[in-house]
Amino acid sequence: MVSSPHEAMHRIFQHDPGLFSRVSRFLGVDIPTPVKATALPTDLTEAGPVERRVDTLLRLETAEQGAFLLAVEAQGKKAPDKPASWAYYTAYLWTKYRLPAALLVVCQDHATARWAQRPVSSGPPQLPTLTLRPLVAGPHNMPVITDPEEARADLVLASLAAITHAAGPGVDAILKALSTALRDAPEDIADPLVEFTAQGLGNRPAKHLWRNLVAVDLSFYKSYISEEIRDEGRAEGRAEDVLLVLEQRGLDVPDDVRRRVTDCTDPETLRGWLTRAVTAPKAEEIFDDA
Repeated sequence: MVSSPHEAMHRIFQHDPGLFSRVSRFLGVDIPTPVKATALPTDLTEAGPVERRVDTLLRLETAEQGAFLLAVEAQGKKAPDKPASWAYYTAYLWTKYRLPAALLVVCQDHATARWAQRPVSSGPPQLPTLTLRPLVAGPHNMPVITDPEEARADLVLASLAAITHAAGPGVDAILKALSTALRDAPEDIADPLVEFTAQGLGNRPAKHLWRNLVAVDLSFYKSYISEEIRDEGRAEGRAEDVLLVLEQRGLDVPDDVRRRVTDCTDPETLRGWLTRAVTAPKAEEIFDDA
């Protein structure tokens, strides 16, 4: 099953195709800003039975260098068979569209990024007929954007920075800068970035901070994920209230009770438990009639 971080790492380039030219300077290359961008079908299946799909495929047109194709692949871990698939993608795209094809691989950890950016050649060592050299964006080269003004200047890049640094020590500061910058953004701009960021964080610890920041700083946004984030933030706060009341009353709170309370994500259920926590003689009895 495709994970949420996987989707966020490549779909953000569909959302803003011009992002690639802004990211390219961190990758050591100079890609002109596109004057036109078109999302292309991602199905690279031929007439035979083998099905191959690239994650995101864009046609970018520039004033300086004409048109080229950009295939964006999200890679969560090392996969020995992937370089051969990537070589197939780029060769097939070159053949089908008769346009230069570039490959960008987006990663969230240093080990995968180091593996992905190694050149891989097809053919004997003395005859490297086809050599694959992907561009790789990851925590090793994406900026750590901790200034709200810098985040405000390029909100999409700040979201990508949070996604690629999702497991790193700097992600909390990036998220705080991004949430501050999004306060002033129109809802139609902020909502997709709230969602991309939430997806990109996956189940990592930083997701809790992002949910809290959205609940506090971005309370007026109404998208589905934003509402979900706020609901979870409210549930976490109410669960803490339930346990605090029980502890302040001097009641013993067994591990199974604590676990059931903290695992609950329904604010209304937690509200009932909080009400009973005020008078229940034992912690376990807050669940009676629940």
